[in-house]
Amino acid sequence: MAAAHTPRDSAHAAAQGVRQALGGSFAAISKWERELGKLRVLVNVGELAADEEEFPDDESYPVHEFPEIVGFLHEQWAGGGEPSAWVETAEEPHDGPVSAAAAQRRDEVADEAGGANPQRVAALRRRGRGCCVVAPIVLHGRAWGELYVARRAGEPVFGRPDADFASVLAAVTAAGIAQTERLAEVRRLAFTDSLTGLANRRAVDMRLDEALELHRRDEVVVSLVVCDLNGLKRVNDSRGHAVGDRLLERFGSVLSLCGAMLPGVLAARLGGDEFCLLAVGPPADEVVKVAGELCDRAGELDLGEGVAVGVASTGDPIGPVRSARRLFRLADAAQYKAKAARSGEPVVAGRHGGKEDPVVRLADAPDRRSGPERRRFRR
Repeated sequence: MAAAHTPRDSAHAAAQGVRQALGGSFAAISKWERELGKLRVLVNVGELAADEEEFPDDESYPVHEFPEIVGFLHEQWAGGGEPSAWVETAEEPHDGPVSAAAAQRRDEVADEAGGANPQRVAALRRRGRGCCVVAPIVLHGRAWGELYVARRAGEPVFGRPDADFASVLAAVTAAGIAQTERLAEVRRLAFTDSLTGLANRRAVDMRLDEALELHRRDEVVVSLVVCDLNGLKRVNDSRGHAVGDRLLERFGSVLSLCGAMLPGVLAARLGGDEFCLLAVGPPADEVVKVAGELCDRAGELDLGEGVAVGVASTGDPIGPVRSARRLFRLADAAQYKAKAARSGEPVVAGRHGGKEDPVVRLADAPDRRSGPERRRFRR
């Protein structure tokens, strides 16, 4: 099966590979969403019916309609066995003559799964399919979902060897899904601040580089709101770091809430007591308004002493922004001015004289001191 980088890619590659291996005309992979009591279809491949999509937005079925996934499978486990695949067929005795092999396979289904599932049989007939093989996908010792492969009406019915092979393929699929989920979790952790759940500096740098490329190409407005949480050291020294962490978490929630007031905003913790919002697209005035709301809400926290906020936006007269470094310097200089003035409102680069704005001049002044870029305005 082909390598995949996302859970959806992994499911698609697995479904395609299994469909071909079993000679099916159609295949699907579904996930059991236990908290919702539903089987949600992740992907459909092959010959799709009119009511099917390759990547459906919301194709799901109540799990009580498929008791085998919560009953039959667990009964097998309880008996010391392993969950195995089974076959469903649209053929029924009153449909006309049935071959001995087909009758035997139908009887095997009845013996193994407690009788044919009427919902699956109806779906087979409605979509012009003659039979299907269903295999549970098991992750970490529990049912994760199912693999479903069907053949057209009139084609040979799946037999016991096909079901056994489907069980093996489902195990291979499960291993691929587990690996993809692990990689997705590693990637999530690499771009997430563990304390607040916000994005981290690495995520901001990546998104900002992409945003400035859009700005250079299409003149998309890019705005950066840099925040320095006031009073964290006092809280840590007087009440302990656990309380300081709670302040960081609470402010992170406020930042996330305010960021959600604009479309597509990234809320991040840069490190220590420094946070930011990165907005791509909204006008500068809307970003400044949200920054003001952030100042107000941070001032209402019962811990800390509010927040110093600086804003830099390509929508303001700050001159060309050819690098992420310059936009960060501008926002950081504005935040430094806000902190020095103990301002309860955001300071915005370029709003008081354009290039002659004291914030812009501070950000663009030569600075030969060594050390991390974002610390150079600290006095």
